[in-house]
Amino acid sequence: MAKISHRPTLNYEFKILDSPVVNAFAVPGGYVYFTRGILAHFNNEAEFAGVLGHEIGHVTARHSAKQQTKQTLAQILLIGGMIASPAFAEFAEEAQQGMQLLFLKYSRDNESQSDELGVEYSTKIGYDAHHMANFFNTLNQMSNGSDAEALPTFLSTHPDPIDRYKKVTQLADRAQKEMDVSKLQVNRDSYLRMIDGIIYGEDPKQGYVENNNFYHPELKFQFPIPAGWQTVNTPSQVQMAPSDGKSMMLLTLTEANSLEEASKSTVEKYGLSVVEQKNLTLNGMPVIALVADQADEQSGQKIRILTYFISYQNLIFTFHGLAELADFDSQVPMFNQTMRNFKTLNDPAKINKKPERMSIKTASKAATLQTLLKDAKVPDDRLQEHAIINGMTLEQNVGKGSLYKVIIK
Repeated sequence: MAKISHRPTLNYEFKILDSPVVNAFAVPGGYVYFTRGILAHFNNEAEFAGVLGHEIGHVTARHSAKQQTKQTLAQILLIGGMIASPAFAEFAEEAQQGMQLLFLKYSRDNESQSDELGVEYSTKIGYDAHHMANFFNTLNQMSNGSDAEALPTFLSTHPDPIDRYKKVTQLADRAQKEMDVSKLQVNRDSYLRMIDGIIYGEDPKQGYVENNNFYHPELKFQFPIPAGWQTVNTPSQVQMAPSDGKSMMLLTLTEANSLEEASKSTVEKYGLSVVEQKNLTLNGMPVIALVADQADEQSGQKIRILTYFISYQNLIFTFHGLAELADFDSQVPMFNQTMRNFKTLNDPAKINKKPERMSIKTASKAATLQTLLKDAKVPDDRLQEHAIINGMTLEQNVGKGSLYKVIIK
């Protein structure tokens, strides 16, 4: 596809990100990324090819190079309903670096142009672009009340998926007008067999939330999360915020070799004014607790930060709690409840928690998708989620011998 694109000499690189978020994106220079989450939602290779063409289209039309790459923390924490104050943006620059690629935004005109290129490119290499259109139905279903993975840019800024379905269908009709459509590829079964066994949703080994507690099985630590707070977990950090955006917490590893070095480098890096600093021992771990202020030079707005530098298993963890100065005192109890209960994870059930996986089944009889899912012991409260990942309705008939997806432990 790169070879038949409008920039065939570019040195493209294609990567799969180990993330449950349903997304695909491209960045300047020919770097194209698909998440594990979106691969699990495709139901044939033609859908994949269409979205791949769309992302290559962003590169060839130079959309990524033109867009603003530095985003506010409010944009990054949009997922899950988290809206944090833009006053935190400067301090939480690392949060942006970890998350912004997943949440790149393009204008609607850019998206429409890339849809056209996606149809053009996928058709040129022999795929049926009508299936690219069908994938927008899956996205539409995901936006309508499903508890499956939240949707970042694919719906937050992209044109309405139903409009896109109609437009891409028309584009596919036009592209195939002079073609023998019987020769266009879909490759449903071969694609489904390729994703058989792929992890679905969060991968517990990277850390997970359960009953308002965060557990990290590989690093063997745990801590509580305030009730009602949303969490975004990436391999490099854990971000937490309430829906009112009045505060946030951020846990990350530092490269420092000692607590003193971590404290000093943080103060210098962010230009903090130290209010108070003391040494503690919490749950058997040496800790430096720091309270400091940071002023926004442009607005004069001041935020106060409570930071715990925690020495645990030869690693230095940094736990920040941020709030605007006026709100800080009211947020401290939540910060302390979380940070002071950072402790060793010993529970084998939490350490050995297994991820959910995609299992590809063969229909033993002709039946509705709902019947097959019930026969496979899918719980009633997850039937709609299964319909979405299969790109079908529950009432749709599935022929004997056809493949379908079931989420298993």
